[in-house]
Amino acid sequence: MSDSRPDLDFKLSITRALADQLAEALRRCVPTVLTVDALTHLQDRPGVYQLLINDELVYIGKASRSLPSRLAAHARKLSGRQGFEDREVRFVCLYVDEDLEASAPETLLIKRHRTHSAALWNTNGFGNNDPGRRRDTSRVAVNHFDALHPINLDVVVDLLPGPMTAAEALPMLKAALPYLLRFEDPRRNDSAASDYTNASLMIPDARMPARDAIAIVLKALPPRWQATALPGYIILYPENGTEYDSAMFYWRSFGGGVTFAEGPRRLGAAEVPNADKDDGIEKGSEEAL
Repeated sequence: MSDSRPDLDFKLSITRALADQLAEALRRCVPTVLTVDALTHLQDRPGVYQLLINDELVYIGKASRSLPSRLAAHARKLSGRQGFEDREVRFVCLYVDEDLEASAPETLLIKRHRTHSAALWNTNGFGNNDPGRRRDTSRVAVNHFDALHPINLDVVVDLLPGPMTAAEALPMLKAALPYLLRFEDPRRNDSAASDYTNASLMIPDARMPARDAIAIVLKALPPRWQATALPGYIILYPENGTEYDSAMFYWRSFGGGVTFAEGPRRLGAAEVPNADKDDGIEKGSEEAL
């Protein structure tokens, strides 16, 4: 006797349907050049977005609170990186008022596009925050965003000219740079706090290259200080003579002067994205780059 019962198995993928709807809605959007002026036309609402270069999708993200704020952070970061001078970064976005943390629409989109786009920055560290002091000595992977698009030391920063101390100049320079500047915390190091306070300097111009501004600050500090440009950020610590495998550039103080030296720029093995780990999302990167 044959079993004539109909097939009762049915699998409904709501997440896939949602990803398809999001992708189709974003596909209908007209890509816009990522500029501060363009972002003024966006509403201060949560949503999802995509970044494109030459019509190629490179990044998928979300903004839990404000699309323009999140996209402005990306625009600022890219303005201080090499490799974008002659390429326009464009974006498309959608307002999503539902609970973004619960629905994770950017994760659905990443899963949908991962097999079709090898260029996604979601898996190479684009959205990462400060990796912390312990990671400074690690070799940056050859396929990491920082290795592919290192910081531009010639980017011009806007500063307040005039006489000041290093204690005043460092926070101003940190705020002006489009990438991270991390320095010895004076709240945890009394010796550093004293060095900062006693280091008198002069900012001669309102606008200058970042490399020159770092040199001015370092020249005012005692000879034990060193600034190091790593692929993704600059660090400043009392460690004159210290070497870093992936360092691009060193500023080292000596008796009232500053020496400049190229770093070894050694890179590590390529990182293989783990599809089972966070789906390529850099956790905790939402509003700070």
